[in-house]
Amino acid sequence: MNKAEQRQIAYAVRNAQADKDAISAEICRRVVEQPWYQAARTVMWYLHCRSEVRTLPAVATELKSGKLIVIPYCTVDNEGHKQLGLWQLEAIDELQPGMWNILEPPRARWLEPAKQVGADELDVVIVPGVAFDRQGRRLGNGAGYYDRLLQKVRPNTILAAVCYEAQLLPQVAVDTHDVFMNFVVTEQAIYPGEGRAWR
Repeated sequence: MNKAEQRQIAYAVRNAQADKDAISAEICRRVVEQPWYQAARTVMWYLHCRSEVRTLPAVATELKSGKLIVIPYCTVDNEGHKQLGLWQLEAIDELQPGMWNILEPPRARWLEPAKQVGADELDVVIVPGVAFDRQGRRLGNGAGYYDRLLQKVRPNTILAAVCYEAQLLPQVAVDTHDVFMNFVVTEQAIYPGEGRAWR
């Protein structure tokens, strides 16, 4: 099964997931309780859209944790290639709906030096996706934003995928540039992935 076929299946099960709020809260609770999360100083959370695992309540809570909380936004580099900008978040009300209606910092503030965070500063990255498998393979939306970011983080940065158990496939199709997750966290279990294995 190719990536397009896998995406079609995974979108359908993700959209159909019942009790998204409660199950998302359980997934985020599992993440926050992990020793590798507790030990982290700088954590990047994504802000959900559509039927993704809902992270906004957890992010709002984690802003009070003493950790440096980072959120991504879709932008381009100096050569016009798609990339994720990294924003140090201090309050939810800094944000407004942006691309795909995802909350992001106002465009006029994107270049504020005090708000910029480098990929090499991240201790943990909470990674969204369309589908995963129990070995840590990830299937994204296909735009490549996370592929490019994950190639820039430190080798010891923990990559923690979050998804509904229903989004797990027996084996996700991957390309040579795809990065494996260290952990895949669902409402039912935490699966140790192969980590920074390049295929």
